[in-house]
Amino acid sequence: MLNISLIQIQYLIALDEHRNFIKAAEASFVTQPTLSMQMKKLEEELGVLIFDRSKQPITPTALGEKIIEQARVIYNETARIENILKEFTGEVSGNLKIGVLPTISNSLIPRLISQVAKKYPDLKLTIKEGLTHEIVEELEANKLDVGIVSVPLHNSSLTESHLYVEKFRIYAHPNHPSANKNSWDVEDLLKDKLWLLSEGNCFRTQAINLCGLPDEQLNHMALNYESGNLQTLKKVVDLEGGATIMPEWEAGELDDDSLNNLRAFKEDSAGRAVGLIYTKFYAKEGVIGKLEEMIKQSLPKYVSENQDLQIIELM
Repeated sequence: MLNISLIQIQYLIALDEHRNFIKAAEASFVTQPTLSMQMKKLEEELGVLIFDRSKQPITPTALGEKIIEQARVIYNETARIENILKEFTGEVSGNLKIGVLPTISNSLIPRLISQVAKKYPDLKLTIKEGLTHEIVEELEANKLDVGIVSVPLHNSSLTESHLYVEKFRIYAHPNHPSANKNSWDVEDLLKDKLWLLSEGNCFRTQAINLCGLPDEQLNHMALNYESGNLQTLKKVVDLEGGATIMPEWEAGELDDDSLNNLRAFKEDSAGRAVGLIYTKFYAKEGVIGKLEEMIKQSLPKYVSENQDLQIIELM
């Protein structure tokens, strides 16, 4: 039987995340010599090198990657005991690592942080923005606890919990050829430059699917700038003209002058669904329930009242 301690597993995970002994020690609230000594003992106990120290930053060996993957499973399974006790007592505390899409975070995260600070001050949030595939990968690697993304994903390894549905809005320059119309057809979008998020962003995919825009039309528009940030695209429209597509919640929080530049689609019956995703083995179900509750309480009325919309998927 191997003689491995939980503290060694914790230090191993920290070292994998930071790939630097000093940073991993700081994150673990120990000295660098202490962490280094425990890693040396762990490698001696296993009889293998887990990290290649000849590279900077250090990297796991091929065998080390498999050991780290199993170490995360052990650590998370051990944490289930603590979570069972917390759920029994109704305590909401500890760390919650959340991955969120950039097109969701701007509207949601400030409100979520405020609610957590008021209701559950002992719950520490770590929030990381990423694309859908990045969030899924980190969930499956046990680097994140929960993701807030567009659903459905049709991923059998994940559990999904529906949060809300929001419509699509058009932000257009006042000089756009269709600016005098309050509701637009897809043809109106193509009368001037159409600025979209960069490849790989699911909101871009949904916008293209919503409008049924074939590649040849997009290429014809000469999209010479793509961004990962909706607020950047808004500013590009303000300066260069044209239009972009925004989610309803973020669009509804623009300043008064910018609100005058918003337009709806003539067929305004479609939207994107947003939900929580987490692995089927995730233990903090009580915390997930509280998170879902707080998010729904944060929704503006014009989003929470959306019903019977056609969901634009990523496929």
